[in-house]
Amino acid sequence: MKLFTKGLLLIAVPSLIELALVGMLSKTQEQATQAGQWASHSKQVLYQASAIVDPLLREASRVRAGLIVGDPSFIDRHVVWVDLGDRLSRLEKLVADDPLQVERVRRMREAVNDYRALTDKVYAALHDEQRVQLASLDSAPLPQPIQAFRDELGAFVADESRLDAERSSELAATREQQRYALIAAIAGSMLIWAIAALAFAGNIGRRLHTLTANAQRLGRSQALGAPLAGDDELAQLDAALHRTSQRLTEAEHDQATLQATLEMRAQELTQVNDNLRQQKQDNDMFIYSVSHDLRSPLVNLQGFSRELQVSCDELRTMLDAARLPEAERSRITRVLDGNLSEALHYLRTAVARSASIIDALLRISRAGRLEYQWQRVSVARAVARVVESLHQAIAERGVAVSVGELPPVWGDPTAIEQIFTNLIGNAVNYLDISRPGRIEIGALEQPQPDVGERAPRMRTYYVRDNGLGIPVACMPKMFSAFQRLHGDRAKGDGIGLALVRRVTERHGGRAWVESTEGVGSTFYVTLPEQPLRMT
Repeated sequence: MKLFTKGLLLIAVPSLIELALVGMLSKTQEQATQAGQWASHSKQVLYQASAIVDPLLREASRVRAGLIVGDPSFIDRHVVWVDLGDRLSRLEKLVADDPLQVERVRRMREAVNDYRALTDKVYAALHDEQRVQLASLDSAPLPQPIQAFRDELGAFVADESRLDAERSSELAATREQQRYALIAAIAGSMLIWAIAALAFAGNIGRRLHTLTANAQRLGRSQALGAPLAGDDELAQLDAALHRTSQRLTEAEHDQATLQATLEMRAQELTQVNDNLRQQKQDNDMFIYSVSHDLRSPLVNLQGFSRELQVSCDELRTMLDAARLPEAERSRITRVLDGNLSEALHYLRTAVARSASIIDALLRISRAGRLEYQWQRVSVARAVARVVESLHQAIAERGVAVSVGELPPVWGDPTAIEQIFTNLIGNAVNYLDISRPGRIEIGALEQPQPDVGERAPRMRTYYVRDNGLGIPVACMPKMFSAFQRLHGDRAKGDGIGLALVRRVTERHGGRAWVESTEGVGSTFYVTLPEQPLRMT
């Protein structure tokens, strides 16, 4: 049952009971109203009855006074009888529901009519100046019709007083019953609402307590209690908590499995990194050893080639001084100036090339083994020194160099200056002579780090030119050693970009290039803003 339905029942059940109580109160009120009306009716009848006798008694007094003084003017022949008739009519109308009382009113009307007839006789006699001899008027305190009227009226009043007493008692009882019913209705209503509210609150409270306990257990990663019964919103929420707990348990199990796998992979990666580091060190040492081992034979070859050249020159001098036949002189001269001279030239060129390669290998090896002096480095000053060192080449080519804001980084000053020396030097060397050269050096906008981000913040710098550009096919090999593009435009060994990548990676960053052939190139490097956990 939904909470909305329970709420409706909480309102509906007490409301129905209250409607029953209201009906009872309404019935009691109706009874009290009816009893009050009857009590008021009885009092009105008694009042009307008490007021009806006075006109008749006053008329009797006037008749007696007229008899005494012999004056008929004392007798009212019309007004009093009309008034008595009206009063009797109203009284009869008031007791129309009681046949006995109606009969008494009828007899009172007859008594009044009899007395009126008597007074008419008295009036006529007095008017004719006759002596009235009426025993009914002389011998009794009241005439017989009036006495009969009073007797009927007394019985009427006595009966109506009894009814009034009964109705007043009934009214008091009804009002007392109404008061008790009202108290019972109020108390019952409050009790019903209290019971309903306590029952609802108790049920909902227990369910909320269970739900809260399950939520707290879920927050502490503990096992949840038994699910709530029913199909209301609380039960649905508790079911959702149980499903969440089950999913969390499964997720924790999966996380533990993944954590174990990750730790295993981390160990494997650490071992691989150690192997790679050792292999790299071995390679560097091998390159260093081989380079040094090759340098001595090359030095010997260079010396030998120079000695051969000196010997050739001496032989040529001796040949000029000797008196040999022309044919022999020509043959020896051809050997000295032809095959031998060409062979010596190739030998010296090969030795120089080999020496250059060995020097490049030594520089690469030294870049990986050199101990860096970590500190805060002003990139702006490093770039300014590089631009100043290339001032002559920049001026000769008419290059426009613009340097933007360059925030400082954390690294080795010499290594960072070497990075920009290679990048700016390449930009100057490989400009397109068909258009004015432009070189732009700057830093990209630094994005706001995420809250709680633990990775070191990196700065991205770029060197952009409008030079020859790089073909798409050559892009993957641009940072490899001994890879040269446009070799006819500038001298070099093809290790500059390889050194840039190696130095950048030792700083914890990376290097890449974006280029369009015939448009220009942009080289990017990322360097740390703060110290890295590295050696």
